[in-house]
Amino acid sequence: MAKLKTGRHTGAIKAFRKSQKRERANRAVLKKIRLAAKELKEAFSKKSTDQARTLLPKVYSLWDRAARHGVVHWKAAARKKSRLAQQAAQLLSPPPQQ
Repeated sequence: MAKLKTGRHTGAIKAFRKSQKRERANRAVLKKIRLAAKELKEAFSKKSTDQARTLLPKVYSLWDRAARHGVVHWKAAARKKSRLAQQAAQLLSPPPQQ
């Protein structure tokens, strides 16, 4: 990038650079979460309880970390975690006995 001339819009130029950098970082975090959640959903569909038990805390942690750093809203993270917990409860709960 060429040297900035000091003047009227230097602050705006710097803010734009910062927003691009933050966007790249946020996209990377969201991609990591989506991949982990996809892996967990595959474990749910295969009814793999061992894999689900190990992946669920990992996905929870990723959502919490994203919410803490402001990548996603904390209520959105809580909603996603709640829906995963419902799916996990269906898979991990023992079948009803007759």
